[in-house]
Amino acid sequence: MRMLATRATLVVVCIGMMSVLLAACGRAPAATPTASTAGSSSDAWQPRQLTTTVSGSGASFPNALYQVWISVYTKNIAPGVTLSYQSVGSGQGKKDFVAGLTDFGGTDSALSAEEVNAQAPDAIHIPTVMGGVLPIYNLPSVTIPLRFTPELLVGIYSGEITTWNDAKIVAENPDANLPATDIAVVYRSDASGTTSIWTDYLSKVSDTWKNSVGKGSSVKWLVGIGAPGNAGVASTVQKTPGAIGYVEVAYALGANFSLPYVKNAAGNYVQPLLANVSAAAASVTISDDVQLLAQSITNSSDPQAYPISAFTYVLVHKDTYADDTKAQAVVDFLYWGLTTGQDAANRLGYAPLPDNMRHAAIKALLAVKVNGQAVLDAPVK
Repeated sequence: MRMLATRATLVVVCIGMMSVLLAACGRAPAATPTASTAGSSSDAWQPRQLTTTVSGSGASFPNALYQVWISVYTKNIAPGVTLSYQSVGSGQGKKDFVAGLTDFGGTDSALSAEEVNAQAPDAIHIPTVMGGVLPIYNLPSVTIPLRFTPELLVGIYSGEITTWNDAKIVAENPDANLPATDIAVVYRSDASGTTSIWTDYLSKVSDTWKNSVGKGSSVKWLVGIGAPGNAGVASTVQKTPGAIGYVEVAYALGANFSLPYVKNAAGNYVQPLLANVSAAAASVTISDDVQLLAQSITNSSDPQAYPISAFTYVLVHKDTYADDTKAQAVVDFLYWGLTTGQDAANRLGYAPLPDNMRHAAIKALLAVKVNGQAVLDAPVK
């Protein structure tokens, strides 16, 4: 199966997706709970009709989905709420959140234990969707999706494999018309959750990479040029003959890149299709502690798993929201995203959360309190 789309196609998809969400949700009800009361715990739960402004910033990985969620939610579900999300990268999003500059943060990489203890002791990571990070490349002569092994990706990003017709690449892709073109490596120049996912994977499959470069939202790259954001990496690869970069699936689709195959831990070559991304979470263990939901699922042992898959998260405060109305608006929006909003995920190349993780995320929202009182009363469904 091949998943290709132009930017124009994605716009059409987004419009269609909004229609699906509206059909599932309907417009805001005529009679609604007041801002001081929690939503009904019945299956007919509806977001409260609040009047407030809520801001977030962070990961570019889920930005395409979050913008659709925000558009539908604020225009048709809770029109009194003004919501914004700035795609500035996970690193900046975490900084903004712990500094109190935003009401929620978006990140693909968890706050470290040190960051939590020192800066955000009540932070909760709410998983929202799953996605895959994939290598994209600019090779007009190659008309079939390439096949990458872990060794090839490590070799390219370590600067050991420098041309596209290297014998190691040819051996995995005998039917591809690989040119004698220099490989131009592109990486994220900003602190990035996508980089954290990418380098977490490379560190798991290569001890050499783990010991020399390591993992993180920012690392000391051995070769290449930097570009900001998923969109910046995609654009730079498009403009640079022979370039290779790494982006989330939605950005690959939007820029009309083909989806390559990556060899997984079971030895199978898989594309970052939704079923393969979902398979990466098949054996995930979920903590009963709502503050310990963040975890790595790269290099999954599942035979069907796409190996560079990840959850993405929204950071919220468990106990320290000072504004009750803002807290209500944040959790209502996220609850809606974790229920009705999941219908939008696969239309943009994201995988909806598996039910066990989605239920854990809802339970985490139910743990959010202001002045000791739970902010949300809604079913775990």
